[in-house]
Amino acid sequence: MPESGYAPLMGPTSRFHLAVPVDDLAAARRFYGSVLGCREGRSADRWVDFDFFGHQLVVHLSSEHSSDVATNPVDGHEVPVPHFGVLLDVESWSRLAEQLRGSGVEFVIEPHVRFEGEPGEQHTMFFRDPSGNALEIKAFADDAAVFATDLG
Repeated sequence: MPESGYAPLMGPTSRFHLAVPVDDLAAARRFYGSVLGCREGRSADRWVDFDFFGHQLVVHLSSEHSSDVATNPVDGHEVPVPHFGVLLDVESWSRLAEQLRGSGVEFVIEPHVRFEGEPGEQHTMFFRDPSGNALEIKAFADDAAVFATDLG
């Protein structure tokens, strides 16, 4: 049993499900489908499912959406909060960074390495979807450090 005292209920098909508000479904389809390369799943008039790197992302049309976010200082950058994203391997992260640059995506925080030389060293980049939802895509130099508790 993990140190936390509970056994995670994760199986071979455990995935996260995240629903986010958008103000334009067509723009969301272009961004998540064409720019990020996410396969579209089921949809209705006011929502669309995407395969977000193996996880279920649902964009819901909402007139109440606000892209106002706070920021939190992390390693010299103002990180948008809230945000969501995915962890990739370094090679896939690099390819995606180039793909995003080629698609004209404006970065909130440019692709770079943070915590360099420390436990938890990671490649990271932040950008927004057309509705203002902040995304972080990152890759750890050492995948075993993803849940490390030692900060060095």
